[in-house]
Amino acid sequence: MDAGGEHSSGGSQAETVGLVGAGLLGQAIAARLLGAGYAVTGWDTSGTAREALAEMGGTIATDSAAAFGCRRIMLSLPDDEAVAEVLAESGEALPDGATLIDTTTGDPFRQAATGQRLAERGVAYLDATVGGSSQHVREGTAVVMAGGDPLAFADCEDLLATFASRVFHVGACGSGSRMKLVVNLVLGLNRAALAEGLALANGFDLDPQLVLECLLAGPARSQAMDDKGQKMIEGRFDPQARLSQHLKDVRLIVEAGRNLDVPLPLSQLHEGLLAAVEAAGFGGDDNSAVIRAWGVHGDEPPAGR
Repeated sequence: MDAGGEHSSGGSQAETVGLVGAGLLGQAIAARLLGAGYAVTGWDTSGTAREALAEMGGTIATDSAAAFGCRRIMLSLPDDEAVAEVLAESGEALPDGATLIDTTTGDPFRQAATGQRLAERGVAYLDATVGGSSQHVREGTAVVMAGGDPLAFADCEDLLATFASRVFHVGACGSGSRMKLVVNLVLGLNRAALAEGLALANGFDLDPQLVLECLLAGPARSQAMDDKGQKMIEGRFDPQARLSQHLKDVRLIVEAGRNLDVPLPLSQLHEGLLAAVEAAGFGGDDNSAVIRAWGVHGDEPPAGR
């Protein structure tokens, strides 16, 4: 389909949105875009990811440069190193007037520099970080926190609204990742607190289902508990967002605290817990697998022993 076509449900040709990165999050975004009537031309280095995108109705590009030929392109990559590599390989294919919507949580200063470089070429850049897992994106209940030019943000709200219940413009380029790191700090520590509570309950030999029911009924309730409590109890760690990806974010959080001279003792402990689980071979599991750090659902020694 013509990448310059307009999105419409009334018979005119659908706009094609480019997508680079079709992992858990990228596939969920593609599903929502396709469901909303957009066409998607995407690329991923993984053949399995490309097959999954094709099965849901997306068109597979020959490479990232082909996906970059659209007016609006979404990136869903593991980290800003991967973003830098893709831009180095294919950035020249971005047409004048294009907008690059980067859902990758990365270094805010690096993203600000990327935005400046692209703006000099007539390409707008939004660091549009996503609050929530791939499951939230599939349900359309994620939150997007975007940094960049306000006009570019306004131009892309229709795309972001296909998978987000709330969309925020939070400042200049890099502000999206700054906000996402704040959100992920609180979210990750909520998950870790839940895991430690369930580990204590296990030590007390309490019925885990009853423990979760009491937690959900009382003032300690959180969305992390809603999303991850049952997964932790059952040891069901099929990934909605991978533990290693969150560890990457926690390392960015700790580094930011160090650079800003802001003490983050809880995040430093959290980094150690996640690193231990990853080192034990569970980095590809869901974030709920943080409970393995307490020796629950795994053979590794509990944290701190």
